[in-house]
Amino acid sequence: MNMTDAFYEYGRRDQVFEFLKPVQSPMLDVAKGYILYLEDISVSFDGFKAINDLNLYIKEGELRCIIGPNGAGKTTMMDIITGKTRPDSGSAWFGQSINLLNMSEPEIAQAGIGRKFQKPTVFEQLSVFSNLELSMSGAKGVFATLTARLTGEQKDQIDQVLTQIGLLDQRWLDAGSLSHGQKQWLEIGMLLMQNPKLLLVDEPVAGMTHQEMDRTGELLTSLAGQHSIVLVEHDMDFVRSLAKQVTVLHQGSVLAEGSMEQVQQDPRVVEVYLGE
Repeated sequence: MNMTDAFYEYGRRDQVFEFLKPVQSPMLDVAKGYILYLEDISVSFDGFKAINDLNLYIKEGELRCIIGPNGAGKTTMMDIITGKTRPDSGSAWFGQSINLLNMSEPEIAQAGIGRKFQKPTVFEQLSVFSNLELSMSGAKGVFATLTARLTGEQKDQIDQVLTQIGLLDQRWLDAGSLSHGQKQWLEIGMLLMQNPKLLLVDEPVAGMTHQEMDRTGELLTSLAGQHSIVLVEHDMDFVRSLAKQVTVLHQGSVLAEGSMEQVQQDPRVVEVYLGE
């Protein structure tokens, strides 16, 4: 694919990057220390109850790990938070003033919620730097973005994110030449360009080397505090290495919650998940 075709192809994907429009996140009322509230959420698909009276509360700056067997409702839960799926009942609030159930997917992203899917989606024929630049481009087209002149503040922001994700030395490499783990970090960086308050991260270490897993754990730990992070992950060693608080989902509800040590000792968790 030549660059003209690439611009055309990427331009058709602008809708995907509606989620990456730069906006100023609203001031959130987190007086009680919580940034995300899911209360009595239920949703059914063709008679199957994917989420069943789910209650989940995430604190500002917290890194929360969500675990559970396949079909527990983890992906559906994240779909509800981001507006992809509408629940049949319940309420979902971001802070104490933003009703997520009244908002579209782009509006939720602009409000300060970023989602990282399991499979990284980056512009492989463009450089690492350009991928980050595009993620802060807003409504401008790809060609206009890549021919525009960055301000010093914008360059500093990109350099800061490159340093955070450990790709400063790879800034001019095509994203397609990166390892799987590096692509995952780049996509996290693309979300960071939007200064999200809440990051939803889905199985980031699947397919990674041990070294990449360690680096990913360091990255997520470094982001917690400045951002709230909800991490869905199946690798229990990885979860154990960084989670202070773990939520176990089963059949669309919270089965157990607490430290990794506490949930590991819960006989219900051992029966439905850890004992598999």
